[in-house]
Amino acid sequence: MTSRDLHLHVDTVRRLLRRHAKSHLENLLTKIHPADLALIFRHLTDDERSDVFLTIPTVQQAAEVLSELDDTIIQELMEDLPVQKTLTLLKELSSDDEAYILRLLPDDQAAELLARLKASESKEMEQLMAYSENSAGALMTTEVFALHENITAKEAIASIQNNEDQEMVFYLYVVDDRQHLVGVISLRDLIMARPNRILKDIMITRVHAVHPEMDQEEVAQVVSRYNILAVPVVDHSNKLLGIVTVDDVIDVIRDEATEDFLQMAGAGTDSEIISKSVMGNVRVRLPWLFASWIGGLLAASIISEFQFTLAKVLVLASFLPIITGMAGNVGTQTATIIVRGLATGRVEQKSALRIIFKELRVGLLLGLFYGALLGVVAYAMAVLGYLELQSMVPIHLGITVCAGILSAMLAAGTIGALVPLILDKLRLDPAIATGPFVTTSVDIFGVLLYFLIASIFVL
Repeated sequence: MTSRDLHLHVDTVRRLLRRHAKSHLENLLTKIHPADLALIFRHLTDDERSDVFLTIPTVQQAAEVLSELDDTIIQELMEDLPVQKTLTLLKELSSDDEAYILRLLPDDQAAELLARLKASESKEMEQLMAYSENSAGALMTTEVFALHENITAKEAIASIQNNEDQEMVFYLYVVDDRQHLVGVISLRDLIMARPNRILKDIMITRVHAVHPEMDQEEVAQVVSRYNILAVPVVDHSNKLLGIVTVDDVIDVIRDEATEDFLQMAGAGTDSEIISKSVMGNVRVRLPWLFASWIGGLLAASIISEFQFTLAKVLVLASFLPIITGMAGNVGTQTATIIVRGLATGRVEQKSALRIIFKELRVGLLLGLFYGALLGVVAYAMAVLGYLELQSMVPIHLGITVCAGILSAMLAAGTIGALVPLILDKLRLDPAIATGPFVTTSVDIFGVLLYFLIASIFVL
């Protein structure tokens, strides 16, 4: 759906709602893909969303739309939905989507729904919900199609034809008598095989599988690395528990990238921040800005300690924004490169020293270039009389500015590389490093080094 189509559909939906044209609205909703409907929901008010959702003509389409919606919208819609209607919708969803939505609901509402599900369904949901929220177990669907290793290719094809509602049959997982995963066959290989061949003779025994406790970001890396459409989830005895499909992996990649970008900007980790209220945004972003506030106080205290130097050569303050600004950019650039490298697996802890040394050299070369450039400009402006010097000669001003920006950039490159690697070693999200933490640290060190150098040359 293009941007123009989106606005046209939003206007049409609102017009039909105002006119109470329910039958026309039902016809329109039937023709719109669930993913596009979810996009339309973002542009509607709370009341409009509720009215449109209740107007969706079929339970199947309503369930498909529900699985595509943003978390905050799901919570709003489910809040006032009758229990029986909610149960009907949940039964239309795959097990992973059902467990995901139950996690979004308040504990008492989720408990009531679990109590009303059939004993077998309730037990399965509880097992899925017991896994950590961002793990492979929470992401997997248990509706996996598996075949016994001793059946023939002809029997396997017949089994596929008799199981039309399976999640994905591009890969056929092969199990033994104890439901242990022993191999995998592509649908193409199965069709091309002779009808009387036994599966264990044609299957691939080396299967890329994950454990249910594995973090979803690592699962996404496995799928991306081996270019597969699904990855099986097995327990520690290699029993097949379910599969994670590529559509869920795409959602993980999108959510993880969004979370990293938000943390880099110091805007929290909530991917639904756009749809939050003003006060909701304030509550999320307030703690992240506290680091900047503390850093500002520290920088101010450093400047106050050098007020004697600054009073003698007031012109030093003119170059302070340039030095801190450029050093901040270097720190952010370096941290972003390291964070992205850690996320994609291109940067590893064993190469940490090499990476830090490399960023030191990058900071040195950048600092030399811009330091020399800014030093020459400062010297020329002082000689030509554009800058008024009280207790410093022009050449000393040029050296101070040059050395100040060089040292600040060296510190920024080191901090930008070191902090994400330390956070990753501590098993904390390294994306935090590119937010206010790094920029504030760089500002503090930049100001300190600049005035320390300046104090040497003040007469």
